[in-house]
Amino acid sequence: MNPLLDFSGLPRFAELQPQHIAPAVDQLLAEGRATIERVTAAPVTWDSFVAPLEDANERIGRAWGQVAHLHAVLDSPELREVYNANLPKITQYWTELGQNQRLFEKYKQLSASPEFAALSKARKRIVENALRDFRLGGAELPPEKKARFAKIQEELARSGSRFSENLLDATKAFGLVVDESRIGGIPQDVLDAAREAAEKEGKAGWKFTLHAPSYMPVMQYADDRRLRETMYRESVTRASEFGNPEWDNTPLIARIVELRGELAGLLGYRNFAEVSLVPKMAESPQQVLAFLEDLARRARPFAEKDVAELREFARRELGIAELQSWDVAYASEKLRVERYAFSEQEVKQYFPEEVAVHGLFRVAETLYGIRIKAAEAPRWHEDVRFYEIRDSAGALVGQFYMDLYARDTKRGGAWMDDAITRRRKGNALQTPVAYLTCNFSRPVGGRPALFTHDEVLTLFHEFGHGLHHLLTRIEDLGVSGINGVEWDAVELPSQFMENFCWEWDVLRHMTRHIDTAAPLPRALFDKMVAAKNFQSGLGMLRQLEFAVFDMRLHAEYQPGRTALQLLDEVRGRIAVLRPPAYNRFPNNFSHIFAGGYAAGYYSYKWAEVLSADAYAAFEEMSESHGILNVSTGERFRDEILAVGGSRPAAESFRAFRGREPTVDALLRHNGMTAA
Repeated sequence: MNPLLDFSGLPRFAELQPQHIAPAVDQLLAEGRATIERVTAAPVTWDSFVAPLEDANERIGRAWGQVAHLHAVLDSPELREVYNANLPKITQYWTELGQNQRLFEKYKQLSASPEFAALSKARKRIVENALRDFRLGGAELPPEKKARFAKIQEELARSGSRFSENLLDATKAFGLVVDESRIGGIPQDVLDAAREAAEKEGKAGWKFTLHAPSYMPVMQYADDRRLRETMYRESVTRASEFGNPEWDNTPLIARIVELRGELAGLLGYRNFAEVSLVPKMAESPQQVLAFLEDLARRARPFAEKDVAELREFARRELGIAELQSWDVAYASEKLRVERYAFSEQEVKQYFPEEVAVHGLFRVAETLYGIRIKAAEAPRWHEDVRFYEIRDSAGALVGQFYMDLYARDTKRGGAWMDDAITRRRKGNALQTPVAYLTCNFSRPVGGRPALFTHDEVLTLFHEFGHGLHHLLTRIEDLGVSGINGVEWDAVELPSQFMENFCWEWDVLRHMTRHIDTAAPLPRALFDKMVAAKNFQSGLGMLRQLEFAVFDMRLHAEYQPGRTALQLLDEVRGRIAVLRPPAYNRFPNNFSHIFAGGYAAGYYSYKWAEVLSADAYAAFEEMSESHGILNVSTGERFRDEILAVGGSRPAAESFRAFRGREPTVDALLRHNGMTAA
């Protein structure tokens, strides 16, 4: 049997080959279209109409999800070719589905029928979401506009895939081998990996790349300023006109923004930002921009102070008369060491992978009454680990893969994606499965992988997304797990989890020095907490810059104005550190051009208000019950994680917190309260 057509259990990654993809896609799409024909002639009930349609579409989604996942984590010329050949077929199917007038009418009939009142709250929400999505999918358009809408959707899918591939190819293409005279200041474990990379190519010296585990430590620790500048320039000009013309994302950016604007116009909206916000919590681009600009106003004095201190320190202590972009991480680390008497590299020695992962699991197990154990499953790479979650009675709750190390075949960043979603089919309950993907340093020289504290934060963040997907109690596919959750609330559980990485009662149980096996000393932890908000103003303004750029790019489309020109204008209003003119940040901004964050990057800050306020409920209980408070954890699971998208996120937040969210906790967590 074609492994992509087997839905009886976990994906069969060990057997899956590129030649399986096209036949499976063709068969599943044919079955999907046959199902559409059948249900449009069936009675308008949940069981005869919605359920069969969900079944067919889930099969397509699960099969293509495996292909898309491999394209992201194990790219190869063969897989890329077949992925791009089949992507238009998949896109066309979903576009046809979203525009199917007969299906739209059936959903409207169901919504108006006596059965609707008897449906569960979750199923009512699925029907309401479907009606909304049909309108956004162009179902109400006349035939000629439907055809144009479909062509736009297909071109956007193709362009997003090409954007991501260009960035991966440009990242992979650069490598710099240096001799001993240029490696001063770089940590030993990073040098070991660089030496190994050079040896693999039969070269003497140390090879540095633009992959995060290599790039970031060079920028933070390398004493050779020219090396930092070279690495910086190569990183910020990836997929631009300064490199291979075939990988230049500049024309793709212009085309993607233009197409999104045209799509919005077809649907009767003034701009794509309005379209993007229809299924989100935020009500309008103006509301989002006002929210972002209010935060920027509050953060700016702190950011200006951060930059003034950094410039003065760099001039006085490092002999850097004019601080440049490639000096910022380096000078910041030196200033951190001087001010707080510790370095990130020192902290990293206390976070071997196994200990950090076990500590993460301990937090989830304590809060939610679950048990997490290693298990076996077919994997796509030897680095991948697989785990299962069971409840206190031993019943299986969910399973997940962890693929933590960077490699040439994997796109950058960190993310969670769903492989299988919880749902009930007849008497059987389908348990959810998730992918958790990061780009951390791999083990080198027989020693375990070591994580920086920032990487531990990332691990907790992605696991928060995973728990949102895995701990759902909803049994209807459309609103189970993260399905149906407003995009600007989907970061709540992930950002919420990061807070535990700053708690002594958590960290002391998840650290062990790589050489001495000693736990993290309390004195070092106290220094970390003191330094927690080091340059937080600068960090917040940087995120707000990206969010304002994204929202304005999609709300104020103007033919002739480039994305770079708009970004420059945004930086003029928000940024306190301006990068060099050759910086091409938009060309590698995958979130909005190849991910799901178009006119949605603000979601990180929007959800951070929710997550900080939610975490404050744990802080309020910590003195009497400890930060890992079981009763508060149960309420968080019951009111936030378990309900998935079965009700509005604002309703879920109020159910947990007993009130509307406030920005106070976010500002306090970032050290931005009045002294």
